[in-house]
Amino acid sequence: MGKITFVFPGQGSQSVGMGKDIYESLPAARSLYEQADAKLGFSLSRLVFEGPDTELKQTANTQPALLTTSIALYEAFAAKGILPDYVAGHSLGEYSALTAAGVLTFEDAVATVRARGEFMEQAVPGGQGAMAAVLGGEREALAGLCADITQGGHLVELANVNCPGQIVVSGSKEGVAQIVERVKEIGAKRAIPLEVSGPFHSSLMKSAADRLGDKLAELTFKDARVPLVANVTARPVQQGHEISRLLVEQVYSPVLWADSVAWLISQGVDTFVELGPGSVLTGLIKKMDKSVRTFNVNGLESLEKTVEALRS
Repeated sequence: MGKITFVFPGQGSQSVGMGKDIYESLPAARSLYEQADAKLGFSLSRLVFEGPDTELKQTANTQPALLTTSIALYEAFAAKGILPDYVAGHSLGEYSALTAAGVLTFEDAVATVRARGEFMEQAVPGGQGAMAAVLGGEREALAGLCADITQGGHLVELANVNCPGQIVVSGSKEGVAQIVERVKEIGAKRAIPLEVSGPFHSSLMKSAADRLGDKLAELTFKDARVPLVANVTARPVQQGHEISRLLVEQVYSPVLWADSVAWLISQGVDTFVELGPGSVLTGLIKKMDKSVRTFNVNGLESLEKTVEALRS
């Protein structure tokens, strides 16, 4: 019997209306959105279900919105008796994963990611940072090009190692522009600038990490019920104090998603369930290994179908 991992998406997967069907039909899901509204002091649920999209896309709103939706879906799915051997999340999704694993209470997690979003937005003045997705090319060669451009005075670093042939870079506006310009030198197909509000997962985020560290120091981190495969190390962690430390590093370090998935598969994981809107993570996982089973739980219908498939 293979093992199962629950994975949770990060920023970019959000959409207006996500989670509305479970909110309307499951009291436990409705209660989570209501807790988020009360904890944050504004109607997050209204923003999630009605928009506008421009407001939902703001990092400080996107992060609690995605966490709440993912945890509502997780609670509904776990209530069916299907539990994971491991959990993992992409960037912001790591907070959904650790909430699912019982490390933080939902209320602490939703307040933390709201603050995390604000810290990240405020770390670099608007227009000074950028990110781009590089398609094709080798990881080592791209890291070398980043180092070359950084040494020339324009910081740019690997930010998200998503799967072979898809890596996101992050840094100064000029550094990222040079990557976009020069990426064919290393055999990559092209680089696509991303619509983001800052240079996430780069060392330009250090000030946000420091502020987040202060906030996390006020919270109680329990040990995880199941191992969390961390973005920073691509290895399992269960100790609460260790998870807290890694969350601070995660703000300015690359998300090693491809390495995390490869490690999970090496441990006998053959089933991945993505809990949250969209299908970004299962798409990346399938690019790495077509033989694994992937499921997307993003609403009531997909939840029922996934439960049926996993039980048969």
